[in-house]
Amino acid sequence: MANQLKMAKVHSILTLHQNGWSSRRIARELGVHRDTVRRHLRLAKEPAKPAKAPPGSDASAAAKPAKAPPGSAAGAPRSRSACDPFRQIIEEKLDQGLTAQRIYQDLVGDHGFSDKYHSVRRFVRKLAASGPLPFRRMECEPGAEGQVDFGTGAPVVNGEGRRRRTHVLRVVLSHSRKGYSESAFRQTTESFLQCLENAFWHFGGVPRTVVIDNLKAAVARADWYDPEVHPIVRSFCEHYGTVLVPTRPYMPRHKGKVERGVGYVKSNALKGRTFATLADENRHLLDWETTVADTRLHGTTRKQVGKVFREVEKPALLPLPAGRFGFFREAQRSVHRDGHVEVAKAYYSVPPEYLARRVWVRWDGRVVRIFNERMEQIAFHAQRDPGRFSTQGKHIHVRKVSGVERGAEWMLEQVARIGPQTDRWARAMVEARGVQGVRVLAGLRSLAGHYRDSQIERACEIALSHTAFRLRTLRALLKRDGDLQESFEFLAEHEIIRDMAEYGQLVQASFRQEPLIVQT
Repeated sequence: MANQLKMAKVHSILTLHQNGWSSRRIARELGVHRDTVRRHLRLAKEPAKPAKAPPGSDASAAAKPAKAPPGSAAGAPRSRSACDPFRQIIEEKLDQGLTAQRIYQDLVGDHGFSDKYHSVRRFVRKLAASGPLPFRRMECEPGAEGQVDFGTGAPVVNGEGRRRRTHVLRVVLSHSRKGYSESAFRQTTESFLQCLENAFWHFGGVPRTVVIDNLKAAVARADWYDPEVHPIVRSFCEHYGTVLVPTRPYMPRHKGKVERGVGYVKSNALKGRTFATLADENRHLLDWETTVADTRLHGTTRKQVGKVFREVEKPALLPLPAGRFGFFREAQRSVHRDGHVEVAKAYYSVPPEYLARRVWVRWDGRVVRIFNERMEQIAFHAQRDPGRFSTQGKHIHVRKVSGVERGAEWMLEQVARIGPQTDRWARAMVEARGVQGVRVLAGLRSLAGHYRDSQIERACEIALSHTAFRLRTLRALLKRDGDLQESFEFLAEHEIIRDMAEYGQLVQASFRQEPLIVQT
């Protein structure tokens, strides 16, 4: 199959020929073969053939004679499909993505269709076999839309000959085709937002919607119906009052204005150029936008880009906010077992209910903000140096705060619930022992789990009377007191119990006996 020339080159051949150029000269100037030039000149002299109507259209049906069905006369009219009266209904249901079976069921149930399912299936196949519809051009009102895309920029070559690749971001306002271009070394979220912000301030306003493709710097998960945009990108759009609209995946024509605009920058502004620094490249792009891109007559609108922007589109843009967007870094973190998250090698506390869960963290060198999965702020800290901890008291669970940490007054309130004697002994002990008494109060509280309040009250009363302020004294008193033992009554008379007078006589008799002398 012969190579097909682009229409621009074909028009150049015809124009140069009309200006009196020879085929040889035209071929040499345009870089094509002489036979190719002669072929296009010959085709231009032939009468144009009438355009064919697309298959399935009314014009095509009228131009093409209908085939007679088998067994019928050649001139007999073709029978209509039983589905023809329901054509509009069937087309609407096909647009909804319904199958032929579902359409047949709806026609029978809702519209009294009486023919067979195969009739509907044939009719649906006939509609599907019609030629593709032409694309619909979408023109935008002034200030309504801006389109964004990345392309390959000019390389940066330093003094040592090291070559670095760049990426050029271009923002095009859809109504006037006014553009802004800026190069960056990486397609990160931060560089994307910085270039987009510079474009807004260069325009002096903000379009109401920003159309992008599904680049990873902005879209975390591509989905035509519900795309997942990075939280920092959402915050950026809220700051500027605009809306980010990702295109359908693998559909570059949805932002065709900027697709062609990136090609224009690459071929006109950057092709064949190198720069010593990235700043030099961006200065060149800014000057090129002003002196070249803005002064051209656009091929579609046939109007000067810069003039349409100044007179029509710029007044329709949304106003800029009072200040620029406060850039920050963000990432997801898991809450450690100690209730902290790690950010830039420092550690920050979160509420205890988020233990072992995932949270979003944002930091900008001054403060650290922590958000839950619904992007609701749950903690706020001043950023600390690496290796340091920032722990807020409200983030410590009540069961993880000891009585010693709560202080002497809180402990005295707790032990006072045991009884007045315990309260008096505890206050006197703290006054006598000072700071050391706080731990003694904690030990006194623990005794309430092993002894009754009445026992502790009695032990404290005894200890206070002897000005004994040691915890081991209370423990000894409690152990000695203990529970009351069961008492028994002694019998005065029993058959094996002798009379006391007999015991007295036995004792007297034993004293009257002479001592036994033992001879050796």
